[in-house]
Amino acid sequence: MAVTLTERAAKHVAGFLARRGKGLGLRVGVRTSGCSGMAYKLEYADAVNPEDVTFESHGVKIFVDPKSLLYLDGTEVDFVREGLNEGFRFKNPNEKDRCGCGESFRV
Repeated sequence: MAVTLTERAAKHVAGFLARRGKGLGLRVGVRTSGCSGMAYKLEYADAVNPEDVTFESHGVKIFVDPKSLLYLDGTEVDFVREGLNEGFRFKNPNEKDRCGCGESFRV
């Protein structure tokens, strides 16, 4: 079981953490939301929770709670720029469907 970052996403996270001056890595999870049922949740982690499962990808630590890991196993997180827009994109092999606006997904 693993959640990984592309090299581009890892560089973005590492750069942000360096500018921020604190942080251990990236916390990735899911929450109930949207028309398809679940949405991705990202935040910078300043502490490790006792139940966290920790991965490392291109030198960046990724923290995932066990409940979210059931939905995220095998996911690769990328950072993309398209025109003036930029953001994280998830390649999740567990996704069965995604809503039209792209905000939520179903497994």
